Amino acid sequence: MKFSADEIASVIQQEIERYESQLDVREVGTVLEVGDGIARVYGLSGVMAGEMVEFPGGVTGVAFNLEENSVGVIILGDYLQINEGDEVRALGKLLSVPVGPAVIGRVLDPLGNPLDGKGPLVTTETREVETMAPGVAERQPVKEPLQTGIKAVDAMTPIGRGQRELIIGDRKTGKTTIAIDTILNQKNSGVKCFYVAVGQKDSSVRNVIQVLEEHGAMEYTTVIVAGASSPAPLQYVAPYSGTAMAEYFMYNGQHALIVYDDLSKQAVAYRQLSLLMRRPPGREAFPGDVFYCHSRLLERSAKLSAELGGGSLTSLPIIETLEGEVSAYIPTNVISITDGQIYLQPDLFFKGIRPAMNVGISVSRVGGAAQIKAMKDKQAAGGLRLALAAFRELEAFAQLGTDLDAATQGRLDRGYRMVELLKQPQFQPLEVVDQIMIIYAGNTGGLDNVPVSKVREFEVEFLKYMRDVKGAIRTEILEKKELSADLKTKLSAAIVDFKKGFMK
Repeated sequence: MKFSADEIASVIQQEIERYESQLDVREVGTVLEVGDGIARVYGLSGVMAGEMVEFPGGVTGVAFNLEENSVGVIILGDYLQINEGDEVRALGKLLSVPVGPAVIGRVLDPLGNPLDGKGPLVTTETREVETMAPGVAERQPVKEPLQTGIKAVDAMTPIGRGQRELIIGDRKTGKTTIAIDTILNQKNSGVKCFYVAVGQKDSSVRNVIQVLEEHGAMEYTTVIVAGASSPAPLQYVAPYSGTAMAEYFMYNGQHALIVYDDLSKQAVAYRQLSLLMRRPPGREAFPGDVFYCHSRLLERSAKLSAELGGGSLTSLPIIETLEGEVSAYIPTNVISITDGQIYLQPDLFFKGIRPAMNVGISVSRVGGAAQIKAMKDKQAAGGLRLALAAFRELEAFAQLGTDLDAATQGRLDRGYRMVELLKQPQFQPLEVVDQIMIIYAGNTGGLDNVPVSKVREFEVEFLKYMRDVKGAIRTEILEKKELSADLKTKLSAAIVDFKKGFMK
């Protein structure tokens, strides 16, 4: 059999043209030791801080400590699969998560993997977990209200879009409930919500998801879960992942709300990682940079300037205190970073005053800028905070058993009714117009002769009456967002008319 030289030459020519170099250049290291969610790796001399690395079996990690002879890696997954001597390769990119409309309505882990059994995330867009916060020139002042639907909060410690309002209190005082109510109240407002559960019991997270589903809130909410059984690295990364997903909407001119439940657990996870990495401990054994850990996270919440689309990211970090100790390390750190705090007090909670907000310590540093004019009105919520604080003092004085004059007794009686009025059942957020009308009724003496035990009934019936019978007044407040003298007259007359029927 003869071979034609031309044929052989053409085949070789084709092979040369089709030849592609399959050379695989990558930086490889070796696991020296592994345990408790961290690994010490030898050989990754060119790795960057925060760069992703891959272990056998597809488990990823992040370069956390760059030391002279080795690299400390936090493992984002099951570290029990990794053994000493395993090969580790640097991936040349920073930790990223999937973002975009596809994440809405899903339950994800901090790496963006679905946990809800609804199939994979269909999105090609990703965003780095750690990014720089917007600078001073890229922001604008917080002046657009973000209604929580909770009378006590919207009236006395209002929250604006782009604000960071801390929810702080002992365990079981209703911190998560305030956050969930705020998410429920964003229905039809176009605000995308993100709930990051860090170190929570899986049963608690399941209950939260159930409430969101029952109220139709999962349609605009994403839940990121790093439960109590998740490794410390995942609990540490979870808030940053949630923020990256929420920032996508902020930078696209939309509005987002993120709840971190809670940052005390994240700080504990960070302390665990730092101590295992042999970083020097500071106060309460936390590493020295735990402040930076929270400040770089919370500074990413902002109201962007008009040139950048005017989008916003509002955050509600939650901190759990021990025995009401607000001056502990982590609480004071986060208080100093945020724009105000809602402080929940156990004794108020056990007295049945829920939300158990301590008016004296709770504050919003944005204040009236985040309220509509009608709510700021002196006869609505304008002087409510001071009036309630004065009532608390008066109440303590009255307990001494001294005889009170008629004016003081009148102020006390109205105070009891206002406290009753500000109570609110969980998962029942109120529209802002309804809040204004009922607070106005209480402040102008409309409830003075209503028995304290009937205040709740009065509120429900009155708001129904205003919706069904006096709908024109309600619509006018909604449209004008201001209580003019004429509108006040109409509202006062409506309160008198309603009371005639109610007091029978």
